[in-house]
Amino acid sequence: MKLNTILATDCGSTTTKAILIENIDGKYRLTHRGEAPTTVEAPFEDVTKGVLNAVLEIEELSGRKLINKDNIITPQNNNEGVDIYVSTSSAGGGLQMMVAGVVKSMSAESAERAALGAGSIVMDVLASNDGRKPHEKITRIRQLRPDMILLSGGTDGGTTNHVTELADILAASNPQPRLGQDYKLPIIYAGNNKAREAIEDTLDSICDLDIVDNIRPVLEKENLEPSRDKIHDLFMEHVMAQAPGYKKLMGWTDAPIMPTPGAVGSLIEMIAERDNISVVGVDIGGATTDVFSVFNKKFNRTVSANLGMSYSICNVLADAGLENVLRWVPFKIDTSDLINRIGNKMIRPTTVPQSLEELIIEQAIAREALRLSFIQHKNFATSLKGVQSDRTISDAFEQSSSGMSLVNMMELDLLVGSGGVLSHAPRRQQSARMIIDSFMPEGITQLAVDSIFMMPQLGVLANIDKEEFMEDAKSASLEVFEKDCLIRLGTCIAPVGSVEKKTTMGYAELRFPDGEKQTIELIEGSLLKLDYPYKEVGAEIFPIKSIDVGAGKGEMIKTTVFGGEVGIIFDCRNRPILISEDPELRVKELKYWSDALNEYPSKAE
Repeated sequence: MKLNTILATDCGSTTTKAILIENIDGKYRLTHRGEAPTTVEAPFEDVTKGVLNAVLEIEELSGRKLINKDNIITPQNNNEGVDIYVSTSSAGGGLQMMVAGVVKSMSAESAERAALGAGSIVMDVLASNDGRKPHEKITRIRQLRPDMILLSGGTDGGTTNHVTELADILAASNPQPRLGQDYKLPIIYAGNNKAREAIEDTLDSICDLDIVDNIRPVLEKENLEPSRDKIHDLFMEHVMAQAPGYKKLMGWTDAPIMPTPGAVGSLIEMIAERDNISVVGVDIGGATTDVFSVFNKKFNRTVSANLGMSYSICNVLADAGLENVLRWVPFKIDTSDLINRIGNKMIRPTTVPQSLEELIIEQAIAREALRLSFIQHKNFATSLKGVQSDRTISDAFEQSSSGMSLVNMMELDLLVGSGGVLSHAPRRQQSARMIIDSFMPEGITQLAVDSIFMMPQLGVLANIDKEEFMEDAKSASLEVFEKDCLIRLGTCIAPVGSVEKKTTMGYAELRFPDGEKQTIELIEGSLLKLDYPYKEVGAEIFPIKSIDVGAGKGEMIKTTVFGGEVGIIFDCRNRPILISEDPELRVKELKYWSDALNEYPSKAE
């Protein structure tokens, strides 16, 4: 059966977004979109009302009847309804989990990776050696009231004492779920198979216990898939079923509802696999910032639960420090004024900047939120020592000795930004510079942003497992991602290495399709933009002997780069980007970089 019309929604914590995808002349395109406030909380307490309101907007715009008696019309009948309807959700705070493991740096971190990969927010990590007394752990569990707990520990056939002690702590806490009062909290056991019987005896009566294969069956390997799959199943079966209106919503959808971050991560993985590239994606929200990466076909995801642009904005200031925020502000401002502005944003999270000053301050804070989130992401990958499925412990030792993260910016091919502050920046140049300043790409990296944050809907669409729709659904997802979702900002070329300030780092020769050639001298500390659309440009870059652009120090590289909405950007600011502590010099530097990208033109264009 050919898939011609697709309706997809994402139920966020504040906004429900709907998109309509149609097959037009054999190509899938986004044709209409709608938004409405999410209605999972009082006074409505029914998520479907927000969904219907968002879909109603599409109905009005498209002229296609999609709703009949408060139901989504499926399957399509002539010009009514759609072939399939799918949805994601982070309403009600998304999937919130606790994980527990015997050793904090081994089984507990493996459990955390499994939970993060499944799209959850990890509220806390308990471990036998985390320094907390049993009563402190019990109090913590009772306070947090997670949606689910993942318990791991021990290799198969090994000692059971420590993991059973953790089970005793969970039993003593008698954990209660956040949503609903008439069901038991789901606990997944993914530890030593020898301890299964003891775990059942301890936990079965106080929770809804599920047992899956051990996350660390042997010391040398990690096995995350069974835990991830079970988390998805329980998310649907227990958590979403308790949220107001979700049972009705699940009855409408043609595929299981996925947690929003899980769907985004799935799409990032899919793009990386399809194009055989390394990808970093970031979603900066009001309360959290998610970072996704795929390097050498290894997927990683982290959630910075305390770094966001509204509800958590004061945490950004606290973690980054006032000076680090101020270093991105190209004008003098009283520190108390800055603190008050940030506090006002936390109190009134839905407000948007009303002046250029407010916009610049918000984007300065965003840089720090993104920077700190990415540091956490890289540190997490390093601390795990690269252990993933089918990866051996010898690799872990190798990485430990080198101190290198899985995240290698010189190998990065594509950097995708998403979230209001990036997707809805007044000018794409602002998005590009926020991404470059925060992530500091090295070598040659393509930059892009999600135009309207539809990656969750496309992610769940790509995961449809109905055989008759599977192939078309994946094609639709990838086509719309490329044509309608992704805004190609351009390519960042960033030479890296040690040179004197304001001296040459090398030069680049560009060959355009019309035969025109251009030579660019790469001067340390400079930022240069060439306006050029998303087309191929031949590039030869000749670095001096101390500079690397991807092929090694002093090695010439011949490649193809792409322009975009912003163009081709030469970022010759060394890594890390250093900004003068002198206020006057700082303002001068920032204005120079800003003018180079034409971020804030004095006259409307």
